[in-house]
Amino acid sequence: MPLTAADVRHIARLARLAISEQDIQVYAGNLSKILDFVAQLDKADTSRVTPMAHPLEMVQRLRDDTVAESNQRDLYQENAPQVEAGLYLVPKVIE
Repeated sequence: MPLTAADVRHIARLARLAISEQDIQVYAGNLSKILDFVAQLDKADTSRVTPMAHPLEMVQRLRDDTVAESNQRDLYQENAPQVEAGLYLVPKVIE
């Protein structure tokens, strides 16, 4: 799929990229080659390929879901300027 200079300018504008006029033809050629390669990959038969989330068959090592620290909320809230019902009170910043 050959891209035109206008296509490259449009893509560059969407991507907020500054491309000089002398480089537009180079970008058009390179992007066209990439799109041709993707089209070639699209023709590959993948009907017998099993979808997977990750290419490596690995098991995630998980740690035990146990409590490692005690609840120290009251201790931490002793330093807060204002606390109510276990919540930190902060000044209103949005009207």
